[in-house]
Amino acid sequence: MSITNITDRARVKILIIDDEAPIREVLSASLSDEGYTVKVARSGDEGLRVMEEFRPNVVLLDIWMPGSMDGIEVLSQARTRFADSAEFIIMSGHGTIETAVKAVKLGAWDFVEKPLSIDRILILIHNICGFQAERGEKNALLNKLRKNIAIIGESEQMVSLKQMIARVASSSSWVLINGENGTGKELVAQNIHYLSPRAGRTFVEVNCAAIPEDLIESELFGYEKGAFTGADKARRGKFDHANGGTIFLDEIADMSLKTQAKILRILQEKRFNRVGGEETIEVDVRVIAATNKNLETEIKEGRFREDLYYRLNVIPFRVPPLRERGGDIPSLIAHFSEQFSREGGYRHKTFSEKAMERLRAHNWPGNVRELRNFIERIYILTPGETVDVHDLKFAGLPFSEGYDSEDLPNEISNFREARAKFEREYLLKKIAENKGNISKTAEAIGLERSYLHRKIKGYGIDVEDVV
Repeated sequence: MSITNITDRARVKILIIDDEAPIREVLSASLSDEGYTVKVARSGDEGLRVMEEFRPNVVLLDIWMPGSMDGIEVLSQARTRFADSAEFIIMSGHGTIETAVKAVKLGAWDFVEKPLSIDRILILIHNICGFQAERGEKNALLNKLRKNIAIIGESEQMVSLKQMIARVASSSSWVLINGENGTGKELVAQNIHYLSPRAGRTFVEVNCAAIPEDLIESELFGYEKGAFTGADKARRGKFDHANGGTIFLDEIADMSLKTQAKILRILQEKRFNRVGGEETIEVDVRVIAATNKNLETEIKEGRFREDLYYRLNVIPFRVPPLRERGGDIPSLIAHFSEQFSREGGYRHKTFSEKAMERLRAHNWPGNVRELRNFIERIYILTPGETVDVHDLKFAGLPFSEGYDSEDLPNEISNFREARAKFEREYLLKKIAENKGNISKTAEAIGLERSYLHRKIKGYGIDVEDVV
């Protein structure tokens, strides 16, 4: 929230809680003249009641007030009842360091002594408004991000997974995620981070399988100038960048034993050395690891450190493959359809009941990633707004032998013939749906009328026979 003009300042609500009438009057008049919206209260009890209705952005709160509730008690209760909705500036004519420290520990923004400096009060209010605006923008971005990385599915397995994420996110415990390729292990890691107190800090992703063995140490830990040929300047590593946040080590089983030993040291000591460096760097990083391999088998065969496994496996997650939660496929398709319609500019498509049945019956060895890619292909290759079984076939969905195999004639020997057969059958169907009206058919399937006429002629379609 900018407060560079009177209109903006009018949106900033300030509450003054002080038992001294002259203080209330002077502060109220001065802040009102600056354009702020101001209310006053004469006691702690009254101040809390006003806060309930007024919901101020800033509270100017006197420490010493008669009655059952002094400023410290008001601050303590307000922090409990109103969370972080307001920031408090504590005022006192009898301030002590002990009181100031206590107020700050309870969440006060600052402590000012009487007689008050209006200029200092205005500067503090300006800083608070800047902080609140930045926090609001960050929260809005985080909420948008959380929506974009939402985990789709209401099957028993996915409900259980989401509940587990919610419970674990608030901690700083290390997490090990196991699941097949394409199940969404990265999505689980992102949800854990962005639902955690570290959400405002960096989330760093590292695909351990994609980094060459001779480069992975320098990627993870950085290097000093002159550490090796070509290192003409120092460079920070992934753990440096993730300090205060989360690092996601995907496919951790593909790390060498040597690199695993260094990861173990970081987990144990929370410090490391850059390649070619002697300085010990301390970091506060939450580690989330993931793998598609059975680490217990990897340990038995000497490819993974047992001590690292038990260090990482504080909270184990298993992301189920799509074949175990086929009931979530319609929800996933609806999610991807909305995404492709919004981002790609495609018309929204409806899947027929039979097409949806076929999609649910497919094994999906590539899991959610494969499903997403297939739905995107459907949106690109299917011109109409309804997706039927023949559209799935044309887009390349495998069909098991004997499963409506009469729809896949053996005499079709190549892709061109298959496409021509599909197009002809599709046009016949759409022309019939539109009762032979070529203009309506062209509009329905997104083709130019003249182009549709050429297609009809090319396939030898007699419109009168179709109707």
